[in-house]
Amino acid sequence: MEILRDETPAIHFAGVDKRFGDTTVLRGLDFSVRKGDRVTLIGPSGSGKTTILRLVMTLEEANGGYIYIDGKPLTHHEVGGKRVALKEKHRGEMRKRIGMVFQQFNLFPNMTVLENIIEAPVHVLGVPKAAARAKAHELLAKVGLPDKADAHPSQLSGGQQQRVAIARALAMDPEILLLDEVTSALDPEVVGEVLGILTDIARDTDVTMLIVTHELQFAREVSNRVLMFDGGAIVEEGPPEELFASPQEERTKEFLSAVL
Repeated sequence: MEILRDETPAIHFAGVDKRFGDTTVLRGLDFSVRKGDRVTLIGPSGSGKTTILRLVMTLEEANGGYIYIDGKPLTHHEVGGKRVALKEKHRGEMRKRIGMVFQQFNLFPNMTVLENIIEAPVHVLGVPKAAARAKAHELLAKVGLPDKADAHPSQLSGGQQQRVAIARALAMDPEILLLDEVTSALDPEVVGEVLGILTDIARDTDVTMLIVTHELQFAREVSNRVLMFDGGAIVEEGPPEELFASPQEERTKEFLSAVL
């Protein structure tokens, strides 16, 4: 008997607009990310890539259009032709399905590594402390830091802090993992180890990933789709081996020749 695949996208943007003051960052953005896909957004700084992640994480709010997570509206829905904000309780429930790893680690400095990792599972998901601790130790082993549970962030290198941040995001068992330039604040010699861990996660799990990165080799290895952004719009998209080897659009060619 054939198993029917659920074709509801993990993330769907429908006509999304985002402005900061007089500056329009996204205009009528439409795109979807299928469940289990790894989609990487590339393009020049200021093209709206990080804003997309922040909208999905509800750290920013769109000025128009709708975002859906697994077919459910994220922050607004349509009622009688009008765009109506959903309650904070609904947004909170939706946020539980999404993990994000930031450029700047964002660990709590006053907490140990273990406390950083168990904070959200215990207080947001209601996971018993003992179970959260056990999972945290598993995740620390997975990211290559089994002996750092009692350390504070200030005692760790940047690469180690970013690995803790990855473990913290995974501790929530997210359906969607957002990665925002996770290597740009790191020393060049530790970039490879952090990207290696993320490559393993992509290979070993079915978590949906939406990635913003300037590490094009990582994008090539991890993604099954790459979207080139410029001026808040998708210029071109395709599998990484096609888009990087033979881009069709002049803007993509210019960008890739500048960064490769």
